[in-house]
Amino acid sequence: MTPPPLRIRCLPHGEGLELPRYQTPDAAGMDLRAALEESVSLAPGEHALIPTGLCLAIPSGYEGQVRPRSGLAARHGVTVLNSPGTIDADYRGEVKVILINHGQAPFVVERGERVAQLVLAQVAQLGIEAVESLDDTERGAGGFGHTGRG
Repeated sequence: MTPPPLRIRCLPHGEGLELPRYQTPDAAGMDLRAALEESVSLAPGEHALIPTGLCLAIPSGYEGQVRPRSGLAARHGVTVLNSPGTIDADYRGEVKVILINHGQAPFVVERGERVAQLVLAQVAQLGIEAVESLDDTERGAGGFGHTGRG
């Protein structure tokens, strides 16, 4: 079965920028670009909300995951602060990316720069049932690092 299309509306400040698209046949994500009027400089440790100039109609049963671009992280220490950020299927506002500079030097975000990637994924909504106890498992309540080092 063919998945439904992602419908995209471009806002005035995003006009002229390339729409998100898969760069290769097996790519999981498509790039989101900065729809800035003026460049934004991020000092080390600083974060900013970067507009994309796009509104999305994500089909019901799917979510959009905003993820970092590995090249920005590896070369500059710049990543998506709330990674992955979730875009719900019923959200129709502008998609914005929270970038943070974990690098050693200031990083300048320019108009049209690829700042994040968007991955679309199927999601399920489950019913909620309050219970007195849960079934036992081999792991049980073992949490962070319970199976060994790190």
